[in-house]
Amino acid sequence: MRHALLLIAALLFAAPASAEEYEKGPNGGLMLDVAGIDAELLTSGNTVTINAFVPNTPKPVSTKGYTAAVLIAGGNGRETVTLTPQGENSLKGEAKNPIAAGVTITLTLKTAEGKSGQAKFKK
Repeated sequence: MRHALLLIAALLFAAPASAEEYEKGPNGGLMLDVAGIDAELLTSGNTVTINAFVPNTPKPVSTKGYTAAVLIAGGNGRETVTLTPQGENSLKGEAKNPIAAGVTITLTLKTAEGKSGQAKFKK
């Protein structure tokens, strides 16, 4: 019994942290690490913007050569939006409908160097 309790305790402490441990981005958005960058999510109306930064700094990372898409899932169903580089360090795309509070936005990103990854944001 004692060994079982130790095993359960070890598994609980070894469990990964919640995916919703966001940092606050330089522009006030939710920020997570993905593909070697800090990705900041901003939404306004139908627009989805991802800003790219050097990890743990407000220094912008050029998004030239990046490819990305987001899957927006919530009460209105699911929609995939392709993001394209805009400006120095941003990727933007337009959803068909306004992005409501409470949706989950899953970012899939590939950098110009070929690193790829995913991050899940709960808005």
